[in-house]
Amino acid sequence: MADTGAERTTTGQAVAGRLWNSRWLLAAGAIAIMAVYGFAGISAYVVLAALTVLLAAALLPTGGASRSAETITTVEASGLQRLSGEYLAAAVADPLIIFDRTATIVHANAAAYAAFGGIAPGLSLSLKFRAPEMQALLDGVLSGTVASDAVDYTEKLPVERAYRVSASSVGHATDLYVLVFKDQSETRRIDRMRADFIANASHELRTPLASISGFVETLRGPARNDPAAREQFLQIMQNQTGRMARLIDDLLSLSRLEMKPYLRPGTEVDLRQTIDSVIDSLGPLASENGVVIERDYAEGPLDVPGDRDELFQVFENLLENACKYGQPGGRVTVSIARGEAGPEPGIDVTIRDYGPGIPEEHIPRITERFYRVDVESSRTQKGTGLGLSIVKHILTRHNARLSIKSEVGKGAAFTVHLPAG
Repeated sequence: MADTGAERTTTGQAVAGRLWNSRWLLAAGAIAIMAVYGFAGISAYVVLAALTVLLAAALLPTGGASRSAETITTVEASGLQRLSGEYLAAAVADPLIIFDRTATIVHANAAAYAAFGGIAPGLSLSLKFRAPEMQALLDGVLSGTVASDAVDYTEKLPVERAYRVSASSVGHATDLYVLVFKDQSETRRIDRMRADFIANASHELRTPLASISGFVETLRGPARNDPAAREQFLQIMQNQTGRMARLIDDLLSLSRLEMKPYLRPGTEVDLRQTIDSVIDSLGPLASENGVVIERDYAEGPLDVPGDRDELFQVFENLLENACKYGQPGGRVTVSIARGEAGPEPGIDVTIRDYGPGIPEEHIPRITERFYRVDVESSRTQKGTGLGLSIVKHILTRHNARLSIKSEVGKGAAFTVHLPAG
Protein backbone atom coordinates (compact mmCIF):
# COMPACT_ATOMS: atom_id res chain seq x y z
CA MET A 1 0.00 0.00 0.00
CA ALA A 2 2.91 2.36 0.81
CA ASP A 3 4.45 1.76 -2.60
CA THR A 4 1.15 2.51 -4.28
CA GLY A 5 0.83 5.79 -2.38
CA ALA A 6 4.37 6.79 -3.28
CA GLU A 7 3.75 6.00 -6.93
CA ARG A 8 0.57 8.08 -6.86
CA THR A 9 2.48 11.02 -5.26
CA THR A 10 5.26 10.82 -7.84
CA THR A 11 2.72 10.69 -10.68
CA GLY A 12 0.88 13.67 -9.21
CA GLN A 13 4.06 15.69 -8.93
CA ALA A 14 4.97 14.90 -12.54
CA VAL A 15 1.55 15.95 -13.79
CA ALA A 16 1.65 19.13 -11.65
CA GLY A 17 5.05 20.00 -13.14
CA ARG A 18 3.68 19.55 -16.64
CA LEU A 19 0.71 21.77 -15.81
CA TRP A 20 2.99 24.51 -14.36
CA ASN A 21 5.28 24.51 -17.41
CA SER A 22 2.27 24.58 -19.74
CA ARG A 23 0.83 27.62 -17.93
CA TRP A 24 4.07 29.61 -18.22
CA LEU A 25 4.29 28.78 -21.91
CA LEU A 26 0.69 29.89 -22.33
CA ALA A 27 1.39 33.17 -20.53
CA ALA A 28 4.49 33.84 -22.64
CA GLY A 29 2.51 33.19 -25.80
CA ALA A 30 -0.21 35.63 -24.72
CA ILE A 31 2.35 38.41 -24.04
CA ALA A 32 4.02 37.78 -27.40
CA ILE A 33 0.72 38.11 -29.24
CA MET A 34 -0.04 41.41 -27.52
CA ALA A 35 3.45 42.70 -28.40
CA VAL A 36 2.94 41.86 -32.09
CA TYR A 37 -0.37 43.67 -32.14
CA GLY A 38 1.24 46.73 -30.50
CA PHE A 39 4.27 46.79 -32.82
CA ALA A 40 2.02 46.64 -35.87
CA GLY A 41 0.03 49.60 -34.68
CA ILE A 42 -3.16 47.62 -34.66
CA SER A 43 -5.57 48.03 -31.81
CA ALA A 44 -5.50 45.01 -29.55
CA TYR A 45 -8.62 45.92 -27.58
CA VAL A 46 -10.62 43.36 -29.51
CA VAL A 47 -8.61 40.44 -28.13
CA LEU A 48 -7.28 42.10 -24.99
CA ALA A 49 -10.09 40.90 -22.77
CA ALA A 50 -9.73 37.30 -23.94
CA LEU A 51 -5.96 37.35 -23.55
CA THR A 52 -6.25 38.86 -20.08
CA VAL A 53 -8.52 36.07 -18.96
CA LEU A 54 -6.20 33.50 -20.53
CA LEU A 55 -3.16 35.05 -18.84
CA ALA A 56 -4.89 35.14 -15.49
CA ALA A 57 -5.78 31.46 -15.80
CA ALA A 58 -2.19 30.66 -16.68
CA LEU A 59 -0.86 32.46 -13.60
CA LEU A 60 -3.32 31.01 -11.09
CA PRO A 61 -1.76 29.17 -8.15
CA THR A 62 -1.22 25.47 -8.63
CA GLY A 63 -2.91 24.39 -5.43
CA GLY A 64 -5.39 22.24 -7.40
CA ALA A 65 -2.68 20.56 -9.45
CA SER A 66 -2.54 17.53 -7.22
CA ARG A 67 -6.28 17.12 -7.45
CA SER A 68 -6.14 17.50 -11.26
CA ALA A 69 -3.29 15.02 -11.42
CA GLU A 70 -5.26 12.56 -9.29
CA THR A 71 -8.29 12.98 -11.56
CA ILE A 72 -6.21 12.46 -14.69
CA THR A 73 -4.51 9.42 -13.16
CA THR A 74 -7.89 7.94 -12.20
CA VAL A 75 -9.35 8.51 -15.66
CA GLU A 76 -6.29 7.01 -17.33
CA ALA A 77 -6.42 3.95 -15.06
CA SER A 78 -10.16 3.53 -15.65
CA GLY A 79 -9.74 3.76 -19.42
CA LEU A 80 -6.84 1.31 -19.39
CA GLN A 81 -8.81 -1.12 -17.24
CA ARG A 82 -11.82 -0.95 -19.57
CA LEU A 83 -9.64 -1.33 -22.66
CA SER A 84 -7.92 -4.37 -21.12
CA GLY A 85 -11.32 -5.86 -20.28
CA GLU A 86 -12.47 -5.46 -23.89
CA TYR A 87 -9.32 -7.14 -25.20
CA LEU A 88 -9.79 -10.03 -22.78
CA ALA A 89 -13.47 -10.35 -23.73
CA ALA A 90 -12.53 -10.52 -27.40
CA ALA A 91 -10.18 -13.42 -26.65
CA VAL A 92 -12.98 -15.48 -25.07
CA ALA A 93 -14.65 -17.89 -27.52
CA ASP A 94 -17.92 -18.05 -25.56
CA PRO A 95 -20.43 -15.18 -25.61
CA LEU A 96 -19.43 -12.69 -22.90
CA ILE A 97 -21.15 -9.50 -21.74
CA ILE A 98 -19.74 -6.89 -19.35
CA PHE A 99 -22.36 -4.81 -17.49
CA ASP A 100 -22.54 -2.26 -14.70
CA ARG A 101 -24.44 -1.97 -11.43
CA THR A 102 -27.61 -0.86 -13.24
CA ALA A 103 -27.57 -4.04 -15.39
CA THR A 104 -26.67 -1.95 -18.44
CA ILE A 105 -24.38 -3.44 -21.08
CA VAL A 106 -20.92 -1.85 -21.13
CA HIS A 107 -19.29 -4.20 -23.63
CA ALA A 108 -20.08 -7.44 -25.48
CA ASN A 109 -17.61 -9.58 -27.41
CA ALA A 110 -18.06 -10.76 -31.01
CA ALA A 111 -19.39 -14.17 -29.92
CA ALA A 112 -22.19 -12.46 -27.96
CA TYR A 113 -23.15 -10.32 -30.97
CA ALA A 114 -23.22 -13.42 -33.17
CA ALA A 115 -25.28 -15.44 -30.68
CA PHE A 116 -27.86 -12.86 -29.62
CA GLY A 117 -27.70 -9.94 -32.04
CA GLY A 118 -29.35 -6.62 -31.27
CA ILE A 119 -27.13 -5.99 -28.26
CA ALA A 120 -25.10 -2.82 -27.84
CA PRO A 121 -23.57 -0.75 -25.04
CA GLY A 122 -26.30 1.07 -23.15
CA LEU A 123 -28.92 -1.65 -23.57
CA SER A 124 -30.55 -3.00 -20.41
CA LEU A 125 -29.91 -6.70 -19.77
CA SER A 126 -33.25 -6.95 -18.02
CA LEU A 127 -34.97 -5.99 -21.27
CA LYS A 128 -32.82 -8.25 -23.44
CA PHE A 129 -33.04 -11.40 -21.31
CA ARG A 130 -36.53 -11.54 -19.83
CA ALA A 131 -36.48 -15.17 -18.70
CA PRO A 132 -37.14 -15.50 -14.94
CA GLU A 133 -33.96 -17.47 -14.35
CA MET A 134 -31.87 -14.71 -15.97
CA GLN A 135 -33.63 -12.01 -13.94
CA ALA A 136 -32.97 -13.96 -10.74
CA LEU A 137 -29.29 -14.39 -11.69
CA LEU A 138 -28.82 -10.67 -12.34
CA ASP A 139 -30.65 -9.66 -9.17
CA GLY A 140 -28.58 -12.06 -7.08
CA VAL A 141 -25.23 -10.86 -8.39
CA LEU A 142 -26.10 -7.13 -8.29
CA SER A 143 -27.51 -7.34 -4.77
CA GLY A 144 -24.44 -9.18 -3.55
CA THR A 145 -26.43 -12.09 -2.14
CA VAL A 146 -24.36 -14.44 -4.30
CA ALA A 147 -20.83 -13.72 -5.48
CA SER A 148 -21.15 -16.09 -8.44
CA ASP A 149 -23.84 -18.42 -9.72
CA ALA A 150 -24.98 -20.23 -12.86
CA VAL A 151 -28.33 -21.02 -14.45
CA ASP A 152 -29.61 -22.85 -17.52
CA TYR A 153 -30.96 -20.56 -20.22
CA THR A 154 -32.50 -21.41 -23.60
CA GLU A 155 -32.49 -19.01 -26.56
CA LYS A 156 -35.33 -19.86 -28.96
CA LEU A 157 -34.48 -17.71 -32.01
CA PRO A 158 -33.15 -17.88 -34.67
CA VAL A 159 -32.47 -21.52 -33.68
CA GLU A 160 -32.86 -23.13 -30.30
CA ARG A 161 -29.64 -23.01 -28.27
CA ALA A 162 -29.08 -24.08 -24.67
CA TYR A 163 -26.60 -22.19 -22.48
CA ARG A 164 -25.15 -22.52 -19.00
CA VAL A 165 -24.90 -18.89 -17.86
CA SER A 166 -22.63 -17.71 -15.04
CA ALA A 167 -22.42 -14.21 -13.59
CA SER A 168 -19.83 -12.70 -11.27
CA SER A 169 -18.27 -9.42 -10.21
CA VAL A 170 -15.11 -8.30 -11.98
CA GLY A 171 -13.59 -7.09 -8.72
CA HIS A 172 -14.12 -4.97 -5.60
CA ALA A 173 -12.36 -1.99 -7.18
CA THR A 174 -14.94 -1.64 -9.94
CA ASP A 175 -18.70 -1.70 -10.34
CA LEU A 176 -18.49 -3.99 -13.36
CA TYR A 177 -19.89 -7.51 -13.70
CA VAL A 178 -19.59 -10.19 -16.33
CA LEU A 179 -21.98 -12.72 -17.89
CA VAL A 180 -20.52 -15.78 -19.61
CA PHE A 181 -22.69 -18.06 -21.79
CA LYS A 182 -21.39 -21.62 -22.15
CA ASP A 183 -23.09 -23.30 -25.12
CA GLN A 184 -24.50 -26.68 -24.06
CA SER A 185 -26.53 -27.34 -27.22
CA GLU A 186 -24.27 -29.99 -28.73
CA THR A 187 -23.79 -31.77 -25.40
CA ARG A 188 -27.52 -31.95 -24.83
CA ARG A 189 -28.15 -33.09 -28.39
CA ILE A 190 -25.67 -35.92 -27.90
CA ASP A 191 -27.30 -36.83 -24.59
CA ARG A 192 -30.74 -36.97 -26.22
CA MET A 193 -29.35 -38.98 -29.13
CA ARG A 194 -27.71 -41.44 -26.72
CA ALA A 195 -30.93 -41.83 -24.74
CA ASP A 196 -32.95 -42.37 -27.93
CA PHE A 197 -30.38 -44.83 -29.19
CA ILE A 198 -30.50 -46.91 -26.01
CA ALA A 199 -34.31 -46.85 -26.00
CA ASN A 200 -34.51 -47.91 -29.65
CA ALA A 201 -31.85 -50.60 -29.31
CA SER A 202 -33.57 -51.99 -26.22
CA HIS A 203 -36.88 -52.07 -28.05
CA GLU A 204 -35.39 -53.80 -31.08
CA LEU A 205 -33.82 -56.49 -28.88
CA ARG A 206 -36.80 -56.89 -26.58
CA THR A 207 -39.19 -57.82 -29.42
CA PRO A 208 -37.36 -60.95 -30.63
CA LEU A 209 -36.48 -61.93 -27.08
CA ALA A 210 -40.16 -61.80 -26.08
CA SER A 211 -41.04 -63.84 -29.16
CA ILE A 212 -38.42 -66.50 -28.39
CA SER A 213 -39.46 -66.65 -24.76
CA GLY A 214 -43.09 -67.22 -25.75
CA PHE A 215 -42.23 -69.96 -28.21
CA VAL A 216 -40.01 -71.74 -25.69
CA GLU A 217 -42.88 -71.72 -23.22
CA THR A 218 -45.23 -73.09 -25.89
CA LEU A 219 -42.81 -75.84 -26.88
CA ARG A 220 -42.46 -76.94 -23.29
CA GLY A 221 -46.25 -76.94 -22.83
CA PRO A 222 -49.04 -77.35 -25.41
CA ALA A 223 -46.72 -78.10 -28.36
CA ARG A 224 -44.57 -80.61 -26.49
CA ASN A 225 -45.85 -83.55 -28.54
CA ASP A 226 -46.75 -81.66 -31.77
CA PRO A 227 -43.94 -82.15 -34.35
CA ALA A 228 -45.48 -79.81 -36.94
CA ALA A 229 -45.92 -76.95 -34.45
CA ARG A 230 -42.47 -77.60 -33.01
CA GLU A 231 -40.86 -77.31 -36.45
CA GLN A 232 -42.75 -74.08 -37.20
CA PHE A 233 -41.86 -72.49 -33.88
CA LEU A 234 -38.21 -73.49 -34.14
CA GLN A 235 -38.00 -71.85 -37.58
CA ILE A 236 -39.46 -68.62 -36.19
CA MET A 237 -37.04 -68.74 -33.26
CA GLN A 238 -34.15 -69.18 -35.65
CA ASN A 239 -35.29 -66.14 -37.64
CA GLN A 240 -35.56 -64.07 -34.47
CA THR A 241 -32.12 -65.05 -33.22
CA GLY A 242 -30.74 -64.19 -36.67
CA ARG A 243 -32.41 -60.78 -36.39
CA MET A 244 -30.79 -60.18 -33.00
CA ALA A 245 -27.41 -61.26 -34.34
CA ARG A 246 -27.69 -58.81 -37.26
CA LEU A 247 -28.73 -56.03 -34.92
CA ILE A 248 -25.79 -56.68 -32.59
CA ASP A 249 -23.39 -56.79 -35.55
CA ASP A 250 -24.71 -53.44 -36.82
CA LEU A 251 -24.48 -51.92 -33.35
CA LEU A 252 -20.86 -53.04 -33.04
CA SER A 253 -20.05 -51.69 -36.52
CA LEU A 254 -21.62 -48.33 -35.68
CA SER A 255 -19.76 -48.19 -32.38
CA ARG A 256 -16.41 -48.90 -34.04
CA LEU A 257 -17.05 -46.22 -36.66
CA GLU A 258 -18.00 -43.61 -34.07
CA MET A 259 -14.78 -44.27 -32.18
CA LYS A 260 -12.71 -43.24 -35.22
CA PRO A 261 -14.76 -40.64 -37.12
CA TYR A 262 -11.80 -38.44 -38.07
CA LEU A 263 -9.33 -41.08 -39.25
CA ARG A 264 -8.82 -40.60 -42.97
CA PRO A 265 -8.08 -43.81 -44.89
CA GLY A 266 -4.74 -43.67 -46.66
CA THR A 267 -4.94 -46.40 -49.33
CA GLU A 268 -6.31 -46.38 -52.88
CA VAL A 269 -9.43 -48.39 -53.74
CA ASP A 270 -10.44 -49.53 -57.23
CA LEU A 271 -14.17 -48.75 -57.31
CA ARG A 272 -14.83 -50.87 -60.39
CA GLN A 273 -13.37 -53.98 -58.78
CA THR A 274 -15.02 -53.29 -55.40
CA ILE A 275 -18.51 -52.78 -56.83
CA ASP A 276 -18.17 -55.82 -59.08
CA SER A 277 -17.44 -57.86 -55.95
CA VAL A 278 -20.51 -56.41 -54.24
CA ILE A 279 -22.74 -57.27 -57.21
CA ASP A 280 -21.37 -60.83 -57.36
CA SER A 281 -21.96 -61.36 -53.63
CA LEU A 282 -25.56 -60.13 -53.87
CA GLY A 283 -26.37 -62.06 -57.03
CA PRO A 284 -28.35 -64.78 -55.19
CA LEU A 285 -30.39 -62.14 -53.32
CA ALA A 286 -31.19 -60.32 -56.56
CA SER A 287 -32.29 -63.56 -58.20
CA GLU A 288 -34.43 -64.45 -55.21
CA ASN A 289 -36.22 -61.10 -55.46
CA GLY A 290 -36.53 -61.23 -59.26
CA VAL A 291 -34.22 -58.26 -59.80
CA VAL A 292 -31.69 -57.80 -62.60
CA ILE A 293 -28.61 -55.68 -61.78
CA GLU A 294 -27.35 -53.50 -64.65
CA ARG A 295 -23.92 -51.86 -64.78
CA ASP A 296 -22.89 -48.55 -66.34
CA TYR A 297 -19.24 -47.64 -65.62
CA ALA A 298 -17.17 -44.74 -66.90
CA GLU A 299 -14.00 -45.51 -68.85
CA GLY A 300 -10.51 -45.28 -67.41
CA PRO A 301 -9.18 -45.77 -63.87
CA LEU A 302 -11.73 -45.33 -61.08
CA ASP A 303 -9.55 -45.15 -57.99
CA VAL A 304 -10.43 -43.26 -54.81
CA PRO A 305 -8.65 -42.93 -51.44
CA GLY A 306 -10.34 -45.11 -48.86
CA ASP A 307 -10.71 -48.34 -46.98
CA ARG A 308 -11.88 -51.16 -49.25
CA ASP A 309 -13.76 -53.11 -46.57
CA GLU A 310 -15.69 -50.04 -45.45
CA LEU A 311 -16.56 -48.96 -49.00
CA PHE A 312 -17.62 -52.55 -49.74
CA GLN A 313 -19.97 -52.28 -46.74
CA VAL A 314 -21.40 -49.00 -48.07
CA PHE A 315 -22.24 -50.31 -51.54
CA GLU A 316 -23.38 -53.68 -50.21
CA ASN A 317 -25.88 -51.94 -47.95
CA LEU A 318 -27.19 -49.64 -50.67
CA LEU A 319 -27.45 -52.39 -53.29
CA GLU A 320 -29.09 -54.79 -50.85
CA ASN A 321 -31.71 -52.17 -50.01
CA ALA A 322 -32.33 -51.55 -53.72
CA CYS A 323 -32.84 -55.27 -54.36
CA LYS A 324 -35.18 -55.69 -51.38
CA TYR A 325 -37.29 -52.55 -51.47
CA GLY A 326 -37.15 -51.84 -55.21
CA GLN A 327 -38.03 -55.34 -56.35
CA PRO A 328 -41.38 -54.35 -57.98
CA GLY A 329 -39.33 -52.48 -60.59
CA GLY A 330 -37.53 -55.65 -61.64
CA ARG A 331 -34.14 -54.01 -62.15
CA VAL A 332 -31.43 -52.01 -60.41
CA THR A 333 -28.84 -49.83 -62.18
CA VAL A 334 -25.35 -49.32 -60.74
CA SER A 335 -23.49 -46.48 -62.47
CA ILE A 336 -20.05 -44.93 -61.92
CA ALA A 337 -19.38 -41.48 -63.36
CA ARG A 338 -16.78 -38.79 -62.92
CA GLY A 339 -18.22 -35.91 -60.94
CA GLU A 340 -17.63 -32.49 -62.50
CA ALA A 341 -20.16 -30.40 -60.57
CA GLY A 342 -18.11 -29.76 -57.40
CA PRO A 343 -15.03 -27.55 -56.93
CA GLU A 344 -12.78 -30.65 -56.81
CA PRO A 345 -12.74 -33.69 -59.08
CA GLY A 346 -14.59 -36.72 -57.76
CA ILE A 347 -16.35 -39.94 -58.64
CA ASP A 348 -20.09 -40.50 -58.23
CA VAL A 349 -21.55 -43.95 -57.70
CA THR A 350 -25.35 -44.13 -58.15
CA ILE A 351 -27.51 -47.11 -57.23
CA ARG A 352 -30.98 -46.67 -58.67
CA ASP A 353 -34.05 -48.85 -58.33
CA TYR A 354 -37.39 -48.57 -60.11
CA GLY A 355 -39.65 -49.60 -57.25
CA PRO A 356 -42.28 -47.69 -55.22
CA GLY A 357 -39.91 -44.86 -54.26
CA ILE A 358 -39.63 -42.92 -51.00
CA PRO A 359 -42.05 -40.13 -49.98
CA GLU A 360 -40.30 -36.78 -49.90
CA GLU A 361 -40.97 -36.13 -46.22
CA HIS A 362 -38.94 -39.19 -45.19
CA ILE A 363 -35.78 -38.40 -47.15
CA PRO A 364 -34.18 -35.91 -44.67
CA ARG A 365 -34.44 -38.46 -41.84
CA ILE A 366 -33.73 -41.68 -43.65
CA THR A 367 -30.11 -41.91 -42.37
CA GLU A 368 -31.12 -41.58 -38.72
CA ARG A 369 -30.63 -44.59 -36.48
CA PHE A 370 -33.61 -46.94 -36.40
CA TYR A 371 -35.61 -44.67 -38.69
CA ARG A 372 -37.77 -46.64 -41.11
CA VAL A 373 -40.05 -45.50 -43.89
CA ASP A 374 -42.17 -48.65 -43.49
CA VAL A 375 -41.58 -50.55 -40.23
CA GLU A 376 -43.36 -53.74 -41.27
CA SER A 377 -41.65 -53.89 -44.65
CA SER A 378 -38.26 -53.32 -43.03
CA ARG A 379 -38.74 -56.12 -40.52
CA THR A 380 -40.07 -58.44 -43.20
CA GLN A 381 -36.87 -57.78 -45.17
CA LYS A 382 -34.76 -58.43 -42.03
CA GLY A 383 -33.65 -54.82 -41.72
CA THR A 384 -32.21 -53.42 -38.49
CA GLY A 385 -32.78 -49.71 -39.14
CA LEU A 386 -29.04 -49.02 -38.82
CA GLY A 387 -27.75 -49.67 -42.34
CA LEU A 388 -27.97 -46.14 -43.73
CA SER A 389 -26.65 -44.69 -40.49
CA ILE A 390 -23.55 -46.89 -40.92
CA VAL A 391 -23.28 -45.72 -44.53
CA LYS A 392 -23.34 -42.08 -43.42
CA HIS A 393 -20.60 -42.61 -40.82
CA ILE A 394 -18.32 -44.43 -43.26
CA LEU A 395 -18.75 -41.72 -45.88
CA THR A 396 -17.95 -39.06 -43.27
CA ARG A 397 -14.64 -40.81 -42.62
CA HIS A 398 -13.95 -40.78 -46.36
CA ASN A 399 -14.75 -37.07 -46.73
CA ALA A 400 -17.63 -38.16 -48.97
CA ARG A 401 -21.37 -37.55 -48.92
CA LEU A 402 -24.64 -39.25 -49.80
CA SER A 403 -27.46 -37.66 -51.80
CA ILE A 404 -30.91 -39.19 -52.25
CA LYS A 405 -33.45 -38.48 -54.97
CA SER A 406 -36.78 -40.21 -55.17
CA GLU A 407 -40.24 -39.88 -56.63
CA VAL A 408 -43.14 -41.99 -55.44
CA GLY A 409 -43.93 -44.68 -58.00
CA LYS A 410 -40.71 -44.12 -59.97
CA GLY A 411 -38.04 -45.51 -57.68
CA ALA A 412 -35.13 -44.01 -55.76
CA ALA A 413 -31.52 -43.10 -56.53
CA PHE A 414 -28.76 -43.13 -53.88
CA THR A 415 -25.60 -41.36 -55.04
CA VAL A 416 -22.28 -41.56 -53.22
CA HIS A 417 -19.99 -38.59 -54.01
CA LEU A 418 -16.36 -39.62 -53.40
CA PRO A 419 -13.25 -37.44 -53.79
CA ALA A 420 -10.96 -38.65 -56.57
CA GLY A 421 -7.53 -40.07 -55.80
